[in-house]
Amino acid sequence: MKKIALSGAAGQLGRVLRKALLERGVDLRSAAGSRPLEPLVAGEDVMHGDLRDPAVVDRLMSGVDVLIHLAGTSVERPLPEIIENNLRGLVEVYEGARRHGVRRIIFASSNHAIGMHPVEDKLTLDCDFRPDGFYGLSKVWGEALARMYWDKHGIESVCIRIGSCIEKPTEFRHLSTWLGFEDLLHLIEQSINVPDLGYLVVWGVSNNTRSYWDNSGAARLGYRPGQNAEDYAADILAQANPLDATAQRYQGGSFASFDFTAQERRNPQR
Repeated sequence: MKKIALSGAAGQLGRVLRKALLERGVDLRSAAGSRPLEPLVAGEDVMHGDLRDPAVVDRLMSGVDVLIHLAGTSVERPLPEIIENNLRGLVEVYEGARRHGVRRIIFASSNHAIGMHPVEDKLTLDCDFRPDGFYGLSKVWGEALARMYWDKHGIESVCIRIGSCIEKPTEFRHLSTWLGFEDLLHLIEQSINVPDLGYLVVWGVSNNTRSYWDNSGAARLGYRPGQNAEDYAADILAQANPLDATAQRYQGGSFASFDFTAQERRNPQR
């Protein structure tokens, strides 16, 4: 049986995956940040600590076959925090994978790496990066780092550009970006078990009728999502769209409108 490690186990998605993987009998080591985790089952392998510390990373990676890496800042924050948690921490994780012979990392990338594409665009996996903030920019960097560690060190990576991963869609944007929990688990299981993936990027999205993203380029992963946000469309379309005009224009939603310079204020005449 493979040994799987999960970083960011105390976060929103980490809590969902930790419980589901344990229920499926996965040999799992769960890691949180500053606060210890309470075991969900007797004898559960849990730990916590700062992933910028190589000693903590060594504890996380020892004896592991695959790491699901969810740790890091997951919202738009000032650049210094993003650099520390999403850049420095990720380098330490990949260096730890080198030291311990971890064969694969499942990296939680984000749709915010491409969030400044207009909502009218249907994107393939080889689309241009258009990050919608420092958080999205860190995911561009993370995907490039994963690519480098495959090319130079043979560490496989599956980079999942996660959409809106919540229990059910609640607003208009989610009709395009939703990733249901059942599909999330299926996607993670495929990312763990499919052999010889090398380096792969996949959209983390359900089978949404209105999806912004074409996932056909990730066929070798064997991901076949079964959930569709359109099942909730009637209720959602009866509500007002909570996003402002800028957020409605770009795929990144509210991340795109944050600290956005309106056209009329750009390059002012002096």
